[in-house]
Amino acid sequence: MPNSSPLLFTDQAAAKVRSLRDEEGNPNLKLRVYITGGGCSGFSYGFSFDEDVKDDDTVVENSGVELIIDAMSVQYLAGSAVDYEQSLMGSRFVVQNPNATSTCGCGSSFAI
Repeated sequence: MPNSSPLLFTDQAAAKVRSLRDEEGNPNLKLRVYITGGGCSGFSYGFSFDEDVKDDDTVVENSGVELIIDAMSVQYLAGSAVDYEQSLMGSRFVVQNPNATSTCGCGSSFAI
């Protein structure tokens, strides 16, 4: 992956997106990560599947799988890693964000 990428889309996350994309039978699905206001720490991470890339979206590719980030969210996610983890608590996409000054216990909300 080029060094100019605003964030790291890990191999594990890309593999999970590929698996889900294949299950749906839709090769055009991409993982969208975004930031919303709210959550116990001020901002929350969101994930959805999207077929469309908007003109101001940032696209990060790993092994033929694409992650898209909207223009507002990319500033908060710069330098982050989007990963997929499996644990006793379940399986989920996670963001490891070096810009976050604090996070909540569930790891899905943060403050800057």
